[in-house]
Amino acid sequence: MIDTTPSITGTSGVARIYDLVMTHQLDADDFFIHRVQEHCAAAGLNFFLVEPLWAEAFLQNLLSGRVWARVLLNMHSEHHLPEELYHRLVRAAAERNVTVIDPPDVALAAFDKATLHPRLIGAGIDVPFTVIVPREQVAGFQLTPEDLAALGSPFVIKPGMGYGRRGVILEATTEKDLFRSVATMNNGHYLLQKRVVPRLLGERPAYFRAYFVFGSVWVCWWNCFTDHYAELSDADRQQFGLQRLEEIVRRIAALSGMNFFSSEIAVTGSNEFVAIDYVNDQCHLLTQSASPKNGVPDALVARIARRLVEAAASLASGRKPV
Repeated sequence: MIDTTPSITGTSGVARIYDLVMTHQLDADDFFIHRVQEHCAAAGLNFFLVEPLWAEAFLQNLLSGRVWARVLLNMHSEHHLPEELYHRLVRAAAERNVTVIDPPDVALAAFDKATLHPRLIGAGIDVPFTVIVPREQVAGFQLTPEDLAALGSPFVIKPGMGYGRRGVILEATTEKDLFRSVATMNNGHYLLQKRVVPRLLGERPAYFRAYFVFGSVWVCWWNCFTDHYAELSDADRQQFGLQRLEEIVRRIAALSGMNFFSSEIAVTGSNEFVAIDYVNDQCHLLTQSASPKNGVPDALVARIARRLVEAAASLASGRKPV
């Protein structure tokens, strides 16, 4: 059943247990939340949404043993900020044997591009030419002539644990542009990357966002110039030979251990399939009906919600999701 009451404390000294708890995604509309609620009701799952208003109280009750969850779906936490409220909540849940989607240590390792990048190369997944610079080396860092030639101009700078384009410099020309990224997002590492230009397939740039959800894969055209989404059809896959997109995402999932994330992949003029943004967890699920310019197709958001609740139902009962 769905718990709609504001109380999150136990009664008679017994912990109140939820089958599925979800942290609130701040940049989404209510469509995804409502679909999760509907599917929980249909599956007989007790559901609680940890909105910002209840987050601190939920954390304190979790720490004191007055509430507990079988599964926590993390749609919002700052992996790189240990003191951030939702980060502490998710970490505390994992330490109390709550099954977290995805476990914080697994998610952090996948979220850190500087850590994941060499692993992708080792697994034979194409990524842009990259120079990784630790934060403590930024002040005196200089690119070699060979690195400059390989990067080209302009090149891209991004924080190792950045998201939402924070700290991303798309038109960098020298190592001095690192300071612009640092000023926006202070991070452990920074990636200087060759700028990958997607080819055109028909009238669309060959740039895609693929969603992996407990073994299910859905792929969207994602216009990197306008942010517009459109689902990739079977006809598109056949016409343009895009079957490798799903294969790449499955390989990233196997390598990272993640169960719920999205990846950005570009196809170049030489038909290379290049992973651009490797693992985005806490996926952007603002719907197209709410935001036509940059929203995800509603039908896809609904399918993702259904698959997540199916997996949560299995996990809550101690079974492996199928």
